[in-house]
Parts: sequence; C-alpha cells; structure tokens
Amino acid sequence: MRNVRLDISYDGTRYKGWQRLAGCENTIQGKLEQVLSRLLNEDVVVTGSGRTDAGTHALGQVANFHCNSDMSCQDILSGLRTYLPEDIGIISCKNVSERFHARLNAKEKTYRYRLWNGEKPCIFERKYVYIDRDAFDVFKMHEAAQAFVGTHDFSAFCGNKHFKKSTVRAIQSFNVVKTEDEIVFTVTGNGFLQYMVRIMVGTLLEVGRGQRSAESIPLLFGGDRANAGPAVPSSGLCLMEVKY
Repeated sequence: MRNVRLDISYDGTRYKGWQRLAGCENTIQGKLEQVLSRLLNEDVVVTGSGRTDAGTHALGQVANFHCNSDMSCQDILSGLRTYLPEDIGIISCKNVSERFHARLNAKEKTYRYRLWNGEKPCIFERKYVYIDRDAFDVFKMHEAAQAFVGTHDFSAFCGNKHFKKSTVRAIQSFNVVKTEDEIVFTVTGNGFLQYMVRIMVGTLLEVGRGQRSAESIPLLFGGDRANAGPAVPSSGLCLMEVKY
C-alpha cells in the first residue's frame, strides 16, 4: 500500500473547517476524500497536519493518505486539480515513506493573523482579514507576545472546555508588526489547541487597547479560559507552513 503526501492551499471562507463532519459535505477533508475516492476507485481517508477552524485559510497545509492504486502522482495531482472546487488547490503530490504521518510527524507550524487597521475601505482583502480600526499600541503587543514564547500550559487559550489531553505547548516565536494598513501577528509553535491562536491574538489586542497589562499574560498560563481575551474571528487566520 502506498503513502501519498499532499501539500494544499485553500480559501476557508465557505467551509466548516478542515475536519470531516457527519451530514456536512462542506469541509476540506470531506471534499478531498470525496474526489480522491472517486478518482482512485477506493475508499480514501485523508489525514491533515491539523484541524483548521471554520473560515480559516491555509497556504501550506499538509496531508497524507494511503491507497492501493498505482495511478501516478502526476495523474492524481491532475485529477485533483480538475475536480476539486476552485478554492482548494493542490500544490504538490508525491509518494512518501510508509511511516510518514502528516499530524504525528509535524515538528513546527506557523500561523499568521491579519488585522486590517487602515482607514481606507478594505475591498479585495476583506475575506482574509479581521477589520478593526481601533488605535492599538503595536510595540506593547509585540512585547507582550514574547510572554507566550517557551513551553507553557495554554489551558486558558483553548476553546474546547472538555479537552482531556495535555494543554502544554511550546511556542518558538511570536511577532507583531504594523504595515501601512495591517497589523500582522505571526506565531510558530510545535502545536496549537482549538482557537489557541485566535485567543492569543484577542488577548494581545486587549493589551494594545490598554485594557490589559503585558505583565498579566504569564499569570494566565494553566488558568481558566474565562481569564483570557476573546477569540478573534477566523477570517484573518491562515496556516502558513508545516515543518517536518
């Protein structure tokens, strides 16, 4: 049996997220499995590097699947590009080692969150940003973001109240920069909990508005979800890269 890796980009605007859902055809995983199963004439289960939320985008999602078909990777790639919706794009398709697992072997993931902060209308990027024109102290937010770097218990930044596994994660870097019209948050870590990036950004925005001190962030680790900031909308979030 072959093991095949896919590198994928998608506009998540109209989807209910990555994970296949019973009774719902509108997921990324579901669309991929549907097309692959028909293309290869066998049941295919696709494993992604992580479950992006409803409305979240990806430039560098990675997935793998096993199959018995001897169809070439080039023909699989061509078939996927022909039959998938135009908002799901396959960057590459290649055979990999039987031991490769898109989720379990992932060492590092990078997410980017875009906040439109300019005065002019946001027309062509509106589906890929969160629009908030409040005055933010970007320097304070960047300084506060450094508190997330390191290994911590991110229970206060998890959107799943019933999550039973470890909520400890390691963050390698977290940068906040201002461009002409946007504030961009870029975070790299070994893994992320449900809504974790969006809650971290929401907490930093409170710092940027002067509603929370940077010094309060370390006090949140290992605490309750209610103590952290709100989860910002998913539209501004994009999975940029997965490293193995």
